[in-house]
Amino acid sequence: MHTEHGGGVPESTAFSQELAALKREGSNILLVGNECQDSHVLACRRLLGDASDDPRHRLLVFTDGYDARERFSDGASDDTRVIFKQVEEPTADPCFEESVVDSRLLSALGKEIITSIDEFEEGNDGLDPGQLRICVDSLVSLLDNHSPENVFRLLHMVTSRVRQASGMGHFHLSVDRDSDAVHLLEPLFDAIVEVRTEGEVTQHRWHLRDGEVSSGWIRLE
Repeated sequence: MHTEHGGGVPESTAFSQELAALKREGSNILLVGNECQDSHVLACRRLLGDASDDPRHRLLVFTDGYDARERFSDGASDDTRVIFKQVEEPTADPCFEESVVDSRLLSALGKEIITSIDEFEEGNDGLDPGQLRICVDSLVSLLDNHSPENVFRLLHMVTSRVRQASGMGHFHLSVDRDSDAVHLLEPLFDAIVEVRTEGEVTQHRWHLRDGEVSSGWIRLE
């Protein structure tokens, strides 16, 4: 069985129902694991969805360097926006609508994210469930440069807005599953997804909070 939430998942009714509810009602996923950045990129591509199936409105938020093009297996579309959190202006990429916010201000970052979601909705007379896809990379940078309390407040605001729009957001945190940062932020998310690379095989493991349902390690394709 394959889903847009990230490749293969267990063929269990409970798990499938939980995943369907996340897409229908809006969801936020915390993507963790510090072994290999390539596994985060692969999982990110799956979570952003395939624009060839249905229209996607994608918002990418980068706080610590980036190469946005690697996130898309099907190429970027006109409905892709990128937000940078940094002081210096990044090199312009004509494929994306870009904006830059001051790296010292979390409030400016939150406002820009919310504004982008509002404009997606207004420009399309509302969005269907799962049409809005958001990637935030990386929470490590936010936690390194701001207090945990302020990061928590920012994420509470953003994740609430994603659910309101019935969107699907995922947030990269390249640390171990049992780290203090994961324990701090976990209550804000609907699922924790671990990624790792074993040899040349990338795998992921899901933990759904509401149903207390977990998967084993599954190949990420």
